[in-house]
Amino acid sequence: MRTPTPTPAPVSAAPAPSRRLALGVLATGLLMTVLDGSIVTVAMPAIQSDLGFGPAEISWVVNAYLVAFGALLLLAGRLGDLIGRRKMFLAGIALFTAASLLAGAAGSPGVLVAARFLQGAGSAMSSAVGLGILVTLFTEERERARAIAAFSFTGAAGASLGQVLGGVLTDALAWNWIFLINLPIGVATLLAALRALPADRGPGLRAGADAGGALLVTSGLTAGIYAVVTIEEYGTGSAHTLGFGALSVALLAGFLVRQAKAAHPLVPLRILRSRNVAGANAVQMLMVAALFSFQVLVALYLQKVLGYGAAGTGFAMLPAALVIGAVSLGASARLVARFGERNVLLTGLVLLVGALGLLTRVPVRASYATDLLPVMLLAAGFGLALPALTSLAMSGAEESDAGLASGLFNTTQQIGMALGVAVLSTLAAARTEFLTEAGRPAAEALTGGYRLAFGIGTGLLLAALAVAALVLRGPAAGGPETRAPSVGPRLTAP
Repeated sequence: MRTPTPTPAPVSAAPAPSRRLALGVLATGLLMTVLDGSIVTVAMPAIQSDLGFGPAEISWVVNAYLVAFGALLLLAGRLGDLIGRRKMFLAGIALFTAASLLAGAAGSPGVLVAARFLQGAGSAMSSAVGLGILVTLFTEERERARAIAAFSFTGAAGASLGQVLGGVLTDALAWNWIFLINLPIGVATLLAALRALPADRGPGLRAGADAGGALLVTSGLTAGIYAVVTIEEYGTGSAHTLGFGALSVALLAGFLVRQAKAAHPLVPLRILRSRNVAGANAVQMLMVAALFSFQVLVALYLQKVLGYGAAGTGFAMLPAALVIGAVSLGASARLVARFGERNVLLTGLVLLVGALGLLTRVPVRASYATDLLPVMLLAAGFGLALPALTSLAMSGAEESDAGLASGLFNTTQQIGMALGVAVLSTLAAARTEFLTEAGRPAAEALTGGYRLAFGIGTGLLLAALAVAALVLRGPAAGGPETRAPSVGPRLTAP
């Protein structure tokens, strides 16, 4: 007979100013990690030249971060539930800040790659529990919707801002400053978090310290993400890719079997019984994979085809960040309150389908005003989709599982990103190579590759739209589960 998992005492509602400060702390922590994921991309040539990275090695400046981040999110989220989410958040910010100092001072490729791995681990620890802390602080429906909108905006717009900031810092100072700028922000975030985040006490490691399960899930995610991020180097059908992919599947299958039988599972499978939790995570994976083609390939198109510089590329994509922010902060919470998360999500996905659909026709000699600016404005759909999706993903979690639900949501985001990077960039490169061998000019061949990726991204968004329409429950069908996340004092079982 299984012993019931103890439920930690609900976090008492803090006064409004304290909760706003806590939201600012959580958003700043998220912003640092999101910026760090995108700010590096524009500085890669300078890093390669200065530290002497080889052509195959330079990708590990990004890959080391992605592997650590994606592999540790689920474990960090569950451990946060067990030992306290505040402790996990503080430890993550401290590790990320220290690793940023190491990265900024790196004098060799090995040191920088190791620092990036530690940054990814710190990011996983803080990101995995951030959303769980937020939904236990904001328990009133409209307040929570506004808080999630602000939190989602930070993640959505941070990547675009990272490209602008990365280009400016690299051009004006040196690549080291893209890491060193984290030091004052990290220290300030730590000090504010000590004051603003309420102390919470989890049931302890005995309530779910499944060491074998932790080893299986972390190893499985590591193998899977490693297989995905190295597809471009080894090829989709290579023994390397298929071998690590098969190993990942086997380890994760073993993990699921263990969790179904364990008396104190690391990840209670009850969290996946909610259609909204499972469906929202599936939709997010598809959506994020598709939007890689917008976030990264549009930037490459601007630079390699239209001849934009690093800073110019960032500023060209800034309208997308601005409209996402305007919609996330100004309209999404009110729309969710009136029409429900599911309907707002579907509307956002339709707008995003339109954005990538327009990109499938982008010409070699494009006009920014007529060919690209409308796409940037349609990115407003992300400002609608992400807050609604976040609410749905947290809607079926009990308070004792808030960190786990948050970690799961971040994990599927990272897996979607890794899949988008691997699949869309590989197919775009293959199409470009085919057109080049057929005698097409370089700019036309590159554009042809990007168009193919945009088309596949559009297909992924249509699949996300279908899953959202068929699986997720609206207010009428789903009842209380879909109107607001159930985490907090008012708990409902999934």
